[in-house]
Amino acid sequence: MSGKPDLTPKPTASAASVGNAAEVFAAFLRLGLTSFGGPIAHLGYFHEEFVVRRRWLDERIYADLVALSQFLPGPASSEVGIAIGLSRAGYLGALAAWAGFTLPSAAALVLFGYGVGALGGVLHSGWLHGLMVAAVAVVAQAVLSMMRSLAPDRERATLAVAAAILASALPSSFGQIGAIVLGGIAGRIWLRGEPPDDHVGLPHPVSRGAAIAAIAAFFALLIALPLASAALPSHALHLFDAFYRAGSLVFGGGHVVLPLLQAAVVPPGWIDNDTFLAGYGATQAVPGPLFTFSAYLGTVMTPAPNGWSGAILCLVGMFLPAFLLIIGALPFWDALRRKAWAQATLRGVNAAVVGLLLAALYHPVWTSAITTTGDFLLGAAAFLLLFLWKTPPWLVVLFCAIGGEALALLPLGR
Repeated sequence: MSGKPDLTPKPTASAASVGNAAEVFAAFLRLGLTSFGGPIAHLGYFHEEFVVRRRWLDERIYADLVALSQFLPGPASSEVGIAIGLSRAGYLGALAAWAGFTLPSAAALVLFGYGVGALGGVLHSGWLHGLMVAAVAVVAQAVLSMMRSLAPDRERATLAVAAAILASALPSSFGQIGAIVLGGIAGRIWLRGEPPDDHVGLPHPVSRGAAIAAIAAFFALLIALPLASAALPSHALHLFDAFYRAGSLVFGGGHVVLPLLQAAVVPPGWIDNDTFLAGYGATQAVPGPLFTFSAYLGTVMTPAPNGWSGAILCLVGMFLPAFLLIIGALPFWDALRRKAWAQATLRGVNAAVVGLLLAALYHPVWTSAITTTGDFLLGAAAFLLLFLWKTPPWLVVLFCAIGGEALALLPLGR
């Protein structure tokens, strides 16, 4: 022994592609079966699992991944999971992370969709109406918490209300997209500030060429799918276009996808509003990402493809943008996040999505679910349990299902 210090570089937990897809799938499958509570809770589970317990990432790199997921549209927790899988085991790792985290809740919602279809008139039963009331409490809590974090001052609160007015005045995807675009423009003009100085390189195996190809594919599909859908009489193409567009344009997490999907599938008559909201309520009772709501919708659609094939089509359409955006953004994120204009634009977009969710809270969520005094009281109790008593969402959903069935038997619920 020479006594000299060993200066050979040691592998670190943050090095890219240091594991394999099988271990990534196993880790995310456990989370996919147990992660209740929505995207913010999911990020907490991820931190505990991959930073504290497994030490695949350090604190600063994980914080950077979370910041990236907030900057991009799409399901935030799923994007962080895809990035962790990509960092750990390359492209197969990204797919394994998504599959492990997503498929348990997607399968549960497909089975729920088959049950709703088989039972037919059960949509008018009390317990399923209770699920619609649960959706009111969940969305109301999401509006309040997002308002506190994303629109805490008068400028951003004003942007949120303006976005709600625009989305309500133009109840279609055009109004929602317009609100997001105007929020970004207003943010860049009025919400300038200093971006965070601390930054750390993200470990990943993505080359700049692959990133550019992914970004090009994202925008090519976003432009080409509506054109092809308008030109060709294919319902499968219409479906894939609608769900790809929703997954591409949703900022702020799973609850914000509600108005985009409602505008896409209810007005054309692919699904009725009661069935839509019942599935949204049931989605709160399963673990994993809220975007798996798309699997339920694909299952219960009236025109074919539906069932399992419809669920797979809608699920892939919903999550494909997240893959393309994560792969496309990682090599450029370090430089972009230090730009003041990018941070200002993001603040404006985030305020606008609060407004979109506020508009959705009124219609279709409130107007469809709260029709009697009993509904109002049940919804108020559910909100109390969620917001102040911090009750797990799946328990609140169960409470509303039982309460809805009880109200159906009482004069108060008629």
